[in-house]
Amino acid sequence: MNIIPWISIAVICFIVLKSLSEFIRGGKIKRRMEMRDSRFSVELFYILLIIYSIVIIGFGLIYFILSFQGIILVEDGELRQVNVLGSVIHSMYFSGVTLLTIGYGDITPIGIGRFIALIQALIGYVLPTAFVLKLVQSGQRNSEE
Repeated sequence: MNIIPWISIAVICFIVLKSLSEFIRGGKIKRRMEMRDSRFSVELFYILLIIYSIVIIGFGLIYFILSFQGIILVEDGELRQVNVLGSVIHSMYFSGVTLLTIGYGDITPIGIGRFIALIQALIGYVLPTAFVLKLVQSGQRNSEE
């Protein structure tokens, strides 16, 4: 078994987890988030979009790398041979549908891919909650000042 794909997956997981933890804890972006006059924080919204993009692309790359290891996505209940570009498109599509909890069911993972999809769906549920909490905390901080 080749170790390079697994190292790539570990690096992608590190980047995704680091981005999520920075968003949830506040990290470097805490200083930049401000709500003026109780308005919607555009900066926080952009940060959320960037975090969603990082997670979708990161998990899409994980599914893509795993497709070379025999852990594949099955389309409409049957195995289909797709080229590399088709595999990237399927992986990114499945990642987006899973994270946004749409779950059409047209593409399903096999093997460990199911566990990875479960983790991604959980992240998809937690991110909006963290976003709302950040908005409330920013509003409280600004009202105290």
